Amino acid sequence: MDFFKYIHAVGTGPKGNRDLSFEESKDMMQQVLDQSVPSEQIAAFLLGWRLKPETTEEFRGALHACDEYTKKENIPDSIELGYPFDGKAKNPYIFPLVAKILEKTDLSLVIMGDDKQPAKDGITIKDICENISLSQNIKYFDRKDYCNKLHNLTDIRNKLGLRSGFNTIEKLPKVANSSYAITGVFHKPYVKKYVEIFSDRYEKFALIQGNEGTPELFSKGRLWLANGDDVEEIIVDPQYYGINYKKSWDKITLQDSLQQLNNPSDEYLKLARLNAAVYLFIAQKYDSIGEAFEALN
Repeated sequence: MDFFKYIHAVGTGPKGNRDLSFEESKDMMQQVLDQSVPSEQIAAFLLGWRLKPETTEEFRGALHACDEYTKKENIPDSIELGYPFDGKAKNPYIFPLVAKILEKTDLSLVIMGDDKQPAKDGITIKDICENISLSQNIKYFDRKDYCNKLHNLTDIRNKLGLRSGFNTIEKLPKVANSSYAITGVFHKPYVKKYVEIFSDRYEKFALIQGNEGTPELFSKGRLWLANGDDVEEIIVDPQYYGINYKKSWDKITLQDSLQQLNNPSDEYLKLARLNAAVYLFIAQKYDSIGEAFEALN
């Protein structure tokens, strides 16, 4: 279909806007990924789509198009961690420590990264993975390799400088065909939308009120487990497990983040153990987070 019809669908205002069908959204995303239309039209659509805003059906159609351009491999007994591609700005990452704690288990971690995307000026997964030794049970996928067409849109996205529908669908590409997945969510109203988009792609899908929108728990928050249309909510409080880690509210540098990973405090290690326990619970290795936490001790 003529791409301008998609711009018209999302960019004519409340009275003229309409939602795209699954097939229209798939076709739209194929044209965007192929960059068969001018970059100005791509940016115009992304802005209008965000303001309309996007629907679950549109996200699913766009995600289906991305799947067709994604190189995948099979990593059994793995859980996919859906991180935002705009990075973390105020706190270090914890996944390298989580992986070390999980080395004696049969669960592998799958993470994805790329050059920084808008809108937060944070430290990215790629920044960390290029500057630290990763455990054997963690698999890092660079988007330049597994979905080069989406990687090639980085310049357009950075020139737009705003969040777009990509920020949602790119988190979980299922690049390793993992049976389990978890991603972060800021606000509870988004839980239903994420479940509708992603849950049927995995045997078990979870969301967590993670630090800076990541699947990393740093303080008391909610964990949501999808089971079909039903969603179970669990409160997870680090203090219940004797953890008293204090989050940072100041902007962090890459060197600060690497320093905390290379020389972690006792509280940070305990926090990593709790995150490992959450992942083991989601992967159905234990019946509860508490049981998994005790086993890791």
